[in-house]
Amino acid sequence: MTKNASTFNEPEKPGNPEPRSLPSVPREIRVLVAAAFVVALGFGLIAPILPQFATSFNVGVAAASVIVSIFAFARLIFAPVSGKLTDRLGEPTVYVTGVLIVALSTILCGFAQSYTQLLIFRGLGGLGSTMFTVSAMALIARMSPREIRGRIAGLYSGAFLLGNVAGPVLGSFAAGMGFRIPFFIYGGALVVAAAIVYFSISHSRRAAQKSPAETATVADRIPLSEAWGAASFKAALVSGFTNGWMTFGVRMSLIPLFAVFAFASKGTLLAGLALAIFAVGNGAALTVSGRLTDTYGRRIPILIGLSIASLSTAMIGWVDNIPWFIALSVIGGIGSGLMGPAQQAAIADVVGQGRNGGKVLATFQMSTDFGSIIGPILAGLIADQVGFGWAFTVSGTLGIFGVIAWLFVKEKREVPAQDPSGS
Repeated sequence: MTKNASTFNEPEKPGNPEPRSLPSVPREIRVLVAAAFVVALGFGLIAPILPQFATSFNVGVAAASVIVSIFAFARLIFAPVSGKLTDRLGEPTVYVTGVLIVALSTILCGFAQSYTQLLIFRGLGGLGSTMFTVSAMALIARMSPREIRGRIAGLYSGAFLLGNVAGPVLGSFAAGMGFRIPFFIYGGALVVAAAIVYFSISHSRRAAQKSPAETATVADRIPLSEAWGAASFKAALVSGFTNGWMTFGVRMSLIPLFAVFAFASKGTLLAGLALAIFAVGNGAALTVSGRLTDTYGRRIPILIGLSIASLSTAMIGWVDNIPWFIALSVIGGIGSGLMGPAQQAAIADVVGQGRNGGKVLATFQMSTDFGSIIGPILAGLIADQVGFGWAFTVSGTLGIFGVIAWLFVKEKREVPAQDPSGS
């Protein structure tokens, strides 16, 4: 085994539980964490309202689910372009531009006068979303020290989920003011997030240019063909697809509608509560999942977490009482929280510290978005034909394919060579 291939798995002075001081989280990543909270707070605000807003235009469950899918579809189509833009223009520029595009589309959604307009405006937001998502992932992968990749992934995910805890609850209460107001609030929050990144991170690119060595490192782009040599990357594409189907697609689109269907007058409040307590369970898992990922590797947290998330998704559509509905939402959040940092760290391992992985990260994002696209549509059709129970069961069953993919990954953390010069 070459030195490069085994770098990440190099033993750390056996017998000493903390053989050396761990590196600190880079300033740029701390700024992204703060911005992630602002973005998630706004997204969580409209998540329980968006499907209901769509049905206010006299459309069915499947059509309402398309509003969620169109966002992911636009992300999927534009992801390759986002990867190229990130490689050429740098992460800060692409991030800020993407956030501002989403802000504009969100505000336009608040002005939508028909289902078609809402569909178009929401799709526009997907273009900007993939820009800031891919650029943020690229910056985190490039700047994360390998010793704390799992913890950084957990920190970034935790910021999103902390916003998602408060956002859906606020969204449920904001629904009393009408469906449109939350979109204007979210649009304003995105402008704030863009300002945070613009004034705090833009200097990083200029700083890199001052150092020829750093500039050369940043310019070292990992080709997609090299990433395909890592079994963990291929497994992450499968688990990303299934997680996108369950968590980002079906849960966001069908949970609010199922809550209204199953619990009548309490459904609107429970819709926001379900998404919030899912985030609570997710956040609780994130307090330990990052450290577990750095200590024990990527495979085990992904296998356990994805199995738990799949089981809870398969069961939730059959419950007819609030306590079970809440319990399964929490359990699903725990499963997702266990696997999230490990999966992100696995992708960062493939890219490697100091390398620009825009295209690799865009490909992973496409797999997640593809699941987010077809998941709500097919599950919505199933719900229309045979009920919510079977829609969630089919979705949970598909999650097992992600588990199977990781069963065949040997825990060697096979990272493509980061130093092309030798061993």
